[in-house]
Amino acid sequence: MRDRGRVRRASRPGREPRSAAEVRTLARDRLIESRLTPNAISVTGLALNLTAAVLVTQRLFFLAGLAFVIGSVMDTLDGRYSRMSGKGTPFGAFLDSTLDRVEEGIVLVTVAAYFASLQDELAVAATVVCVVGSFMVSYTRARAEALGVECKVGLATRPVRVVILSAGLLFATGASLFDARLLEPAVYALAILTTITVLQRVLHVRRALAGTPLS
Repeated sequence: MRDRGRVRRASRPGREPRSAAEVRTLARDRLIESRLTPNAISVTGLALNLTAAVLVTQRLFFLAGLAFVIGSVMDTLDGRYSRMSGKGTPFGAFLDSTLDRVEEGIVLVTVAAYFASLQDELAVAATVVCVVGSFMVSYTRARAEALGVECKVGLATRPVRVVILSAGLLFATGASLFDARLLEPAVYALAILTTITVLQRVLHVRRALAGTPLS
């Protein structure tokens, strides 16, 4: 009798197991119908990156790395959610780009302050180059696109920079996971790669606009 009851319950309408695709579609639809906005995701990413910056000042590098990784993932999701949900606005796109620059810059500033406390002048200078370089990578793309040139070339794109800095924080001196001391090498790598990327984009735009008369 128990077996028959189990068969009857399993055969009731609406009890059929959903496929993974159906579950994803249902979750997406509910998320879109919710009050969640792309701007809320962007602001959450900012809060997490501010948390990462504070944790760097407290020498809690592993936790700072985790906050930076999650905050950077939120920065990626806000654009995708905007396109998927149709809730995006021109101001939202502007806010997203602006906060991306603020978040990366503020974490690097606290890293520079950490190196300054160690009197490591070379690492401080390299971190300043990272800040300027990351801004210039974004600026060259924005300026090129204003001239009608797509400019996504270069080594140190945003995801690459996030990976390198995340690795540096997670494996910094005194981090709880490993004591690999990767923060300083990560900063040097970022300084070199961002500089190369700026040059790559300048040359790319120069080739694309070669022979184009000024309007």
